[in-house]
Amino acid sequence: MACADAQAHQALRDTQCAQLAVLLDHDAVETDTIDLFVRKFPAHGAPRGELWLIAGGPGESGASFYPFVDTLRAAAPGYDLIVPDHRGTGLSMRLCPEEESNGSPGGMALEGAEWGSCIGAMHANPRRTHSFSIGNAAQDLSLLMDRLGGDGRRYLYGVSYGTQLVLRVLTTAPPARLDGVILDSLVPADDDVRHDLSRRSQITDRIGRQVLRDCDAQPDCSRYFDRPLEQELAELLADVGLAKPLGPNPKYTLAALLDFPRTRAMLPFVIAGLRRGDTAWLDHARAELGNIQQSFSAFPQFGSSIPLVSLISRSENNRRPAQTAEAIDAEEAGLLFASPLPRHLLPGGFPTYAEPDDLGRMPEKMPPTLVLHGKRDPKTAFAGAEAYVARLQKSGDVTLAASETAPHYLLMTDPEFVSQELTAFLGE
Repeated sequence: MACADAQAHQALRDTQCAQLAVLLDHDAVETDTIDLFVRKFPAHGAPRGELWLIAGGPGESGASFYPFVDTLRAAAPGYDLIVPDHRGTGLSMRLCPEEESNGSPGGMALEGAEWGSCIGAMHANPRRTHSFSIGNAAQDLSLLMDRLGGDGRRYLYGVSYGTQLVLRVLTTAPPARLDGVILDSLVPADDDVRHDLSRRSQITDRIGRQVLRDCDAQPDCSRYFDRPLEQELAELLADVGLAKPLGPNPKYTLAALLDFPRTRAMLPFVIAGLRRGDTAWLDHARAELGNIQQSFSAFPQFGSSIPLVSLISRSENNRRPAQTAEAIDAEEAGLLFASPLPRHLLPGGFPTYAEPDDLGRMPEKMPPTLVLHGKRDPKTAFAGAEAYVARLQKSGDVTLAASETAPHYLLMTDPEFVSQELTAFLGE
């Protein structure tokens, strides 16, 4: 049926929407049901098949794909784009339905007292809370594909956490039919202790330093500095007065600039300006980050569900659960760039569930698979992707295509590369 918000944005004009009821817990004998939201962008031209788009996060909804529909339609002509909001995100059932509703004080984000009531409700009903797992989300996705899928060719495209969800589908609940898989910004294997979320700051710092060395190697960039840029930045961070415009966590602010090519290119000029006490480039970079965010905020269902992010990340994607705030402080002290994510993994607040028995299992059989990964990805390490691909290749035809310069989420940050690789993979 036509979507209720089809007239709200040009990108949604011809979309079709559905709500499907699925089991709260697919492994329970008796269980409630929850509703899942799915949106279809019908193909333009002669139909060829369908491309299912699985968002990351794990708290992001399918709306994270909406700004890039035209890119996908051009790269995959004739393919319906089918975009579910996986459980706990967007317009699908939320962990905290009242606090995460559009009509709540904070909208779909938590605000003020909503944090306490949401966390309290999650602790009060552990059976329901624990059902919002990757395993159940994988069962959901397989079920949706079998129920709603057409007769043409069928592909799965996952990004970031979505790659983990897609691989869990292939491991535990493969759909009846699947012609291929595209994995954009592949997360590390479940059991990879070198590249898991608790190591995010080290991954980010490694990329940040490489970006600084890239500047050192380019005369048009390095001419603004008397010394290697790593040394310039270290001295800037050591000067509380000069670093003050970066806010209470300067290393987090600098790391955010690595996420997008335009802001990453501004980084040397931000550093040069701050060394002189000039914030113009920093202000420009922050404005650009705001513009990027604005491209998504046009869609009300966009935004990350922090309750779901916390639940899944701390339950299944943290290989150092005994880590402490003091240990994180010590690790960050030697870095130039850092991520706040390891602190969000610390115990307390949101509940967790026990790791599943199938954590770390590899799919027995892989369909033809294309992995797209950037060598300047500050979130999911390229080395982790290489290691994972080597393991997955034992189960099927898996190819790694690397962008030399892209950071995370290549569909957004290197669309030309994705278009070329995707079109070739689909055999257009």
